[in-house]
Amino acid sequence: MAGHIENRRVAILATHGVEQVELDEPRRALEEAGATVALVAPEGGAIQAFNHLDRGDERPVDLTLDEGKAEDFDALVLPGGVANPDFLRTDERATRFVRDFFALEKPVGVICHGPWTLIEAGVVRGRTLTSWPSLRTDLENAGANWVDEEVVVDAGLVSSRKPDDLPAFCAKIVEEFAEGRHSRQAA
Repeated sequence: MAGHIENRRVAILATHGVEQVELDEPRRALEEAGATVALVAPEGGAIQAFNHLDRGDERPVDLTLDEGKAEDFDALVLPGGVANPDFLRTDERATRFVRDFFALEKPVGVICHGPWTLIEAGVVRGRTLTSWPSLRTDLENAGANWVDEEVVVDAGLVSSRKPDDLPAFCAKIVEEFAEGRHSRQAA
């Protein structure tokens, strides 16, 4: 994968409760492919990651939502974990940050419970995506077409269901992020 996305800046939006592997594996894959990756969070310092329900490691925040702007990045990753997207979807700065990526037609990768933030940002209507199965009703109620597949791509929006899907998810975000803007991405 190395060399595919050199000179690309990717934001990973996360906060406390993020599923550690869903933050770490995409970051590793993107950096190995040449991207510069920044962890953006509501507050500075560090966020507490989890391994399912067990406390994992802390991850240092690179930029706060007050500092990071969608214009400064080429793509966005939204990892899951149950608490992480639930916290983010209640923060207007986070939902605005997400909406801005769609408005700018920039690619977005989302996995597991991450689509909760997309729903709150109002960017899933008419889109086909997947997620952790318990989000199916939420996504359908928001106007999305939910499918049960390892990885789904819809005009620059890449989605996967769970940590077991990470190899396919990571490969696909590198590919989509290398393609750049997608004219059908705007919500």
